[in-house]
Amino acid sequence: MSDEVGTVISTLEGPSTMAFSFVISNPKVRKGQFVQAKCEEGLLIGMVTEITRANRYFERAESVAEYERSGGMPSFPTAEWEYSIANVRALGVYSKDNHLIRATFPAAPGMKVEVADEKLLKDFLGFDDCGLNLGKLANHELDALLPLNGLLQKHVSILAMSGAGKSYLSSVLIEELLDRKPENGRVAVVVVDVHGEYLGFKHGSYGQKTKIFDGKKLRIALHKVPPQMFGEFLPELSMGGMRDLAVVVDELKKESKEKHEAYEMKDLINRIEGRKEIKESVKGPMLSWLYQLQRLRLFGKADNPSIKELAQSGNLSILDLSEIDSMKKKQIILAYFAKKLFSARRKGKIPPFMLLVEESHNFAREKAPKGSSISKHVIETIAREGRKFGASLCLVSQRPVQLSTTALSQCNTNIILRVTNPYDIDHIGESCEGIDKSMLGSITTLRVGEALVVGEAVHYPIFIKVRRRKSKSSPKGESIEILAKRYEEMQGKKEKDVEAFL
Repeated sequence: MSDEVGTVISTLEGPSTMAFSFVISNPKVRKGQFVQAKCEEGLLIGMVTEITRANRYFERAESVAEYERSGGMPSFPTAEWEYSIANVRALGVYSKDNHLIRATFPAAPGMKVEVADEKLLKDFLGFDDCGLNLGKLANHELDALLPLNGLLQKHVSILAMSGAGKSYLSSVLIEELLDRKPENGRVAVVVVDVHGEYLGFKHGSYGQKTKIFDGKKLRIALHKVPPQMFGEFLPELSMGGMRDLAVVVDELKKESKEKHEAYEMKDLINRIEGRKEIKESVKGPMLSWLYQLQRLRLFGKADNPSIKELAQSGNLSILDLSEIDSMKKKQIILAYFAKKLFSARRKGKIPPFMLLVEESHNFAREKAPKGSSISKHVIETIAREGRKFGASLCLVSQRPVQLSTTALSQCNTNIILRVTNPYDIDHIGESCEGIDKSMLGSITTLRVGEALVVGEAVHYPIFIKVRRRKSKSSPKGESIEILAKRYEEMQGKKEKDVEAFL
């Protein structure tokens, strides 16, 4: 039987079908905890939303003044007058025939309140024995086993301020996907790693399941880039210039098939330079932008990696962009490979996959000039249509207010760690369904490793304590203290080497 924690009381506001309060009799009660109480319809399940303490002796100013003048009156039993009240949001009822229904009749004053039974709570929240274990349900010893379908079918976002544990939680999510057994269903995991925070997966127990693709060695097969994608790579190009470029690209593609030889950027540039029918006012800017693409050293005769290399069931592929400075190059890489992954998945050529995009607000910014929105379109496309084909997005961001509203609103599960920026909090409240004002207020007080999960993955919003990761952390994620010490050691070693040489 569950632990008894208090008694339902009558207040000016209730009990009602939406909420009730109880006097606390057990110090185990905490904000965010799930409790249960019997009612006419069955067993009422609720979550503690707030706890208040009161003491009638200290309600009157003159009593407090007398208390202070007498030095605290140690003989007076003021502590016995103290009591605590928990306010509870009613979530639903387990009927007597074990069906989950909404509450249509309130709990009665005087009824005993208990800590929610964990077996009942597991079913009530929608946890799955084969789900992804991200940690413990806050204030309970119950593993938060989130179902794969609920979490990934309609995309997921991980939102938090810098240093609150976004990458740590993302690593735990990746571990759970890599640990899944084939009979439970596995997906391919592709990570766009902007800062090299996931490189630790290559070392340790996940090494054999991990492939790292160096951003400087990534290549896009130019002959596989369709004319419309050139329009995304060159958003500044006019409609007339786009038509002229499409004609040249189609010609080169046809010749390439006949000769069985892929063309390169220099071939495209040479062809455009020799094209007299293209107006000089159009040709000049077009060539300038193509030369910019050429300087990125990104286009070649073949894709590296191939899409089949990139997406393999139960494996992790990391596109390491940490050594690339150009944001345009990063966006082109994401736009091209994301589009290829989605296309291949629609045709059934690769397994279902999760594409995790770090710093997603930089790749799909809500308000951005054309030249900075190269990858926004494909992210929004996968967000809208991916669920039909097993193409899932995980958008990780520290600035949700800057992230595309279209993309964020399509993430039907949101995992939110600590956020303090008021603009980001307002945006989260507007974009994420199921979050009330009380939960928004709690987001600012979350400690590192605590998260709010809301959306399709759970029947009701929950707070969790993220479990410890099993994979190794990346050396690029080390603390500034360790980096400073290492630098001092290296400098000291260099000085000794110089002295020894002299």
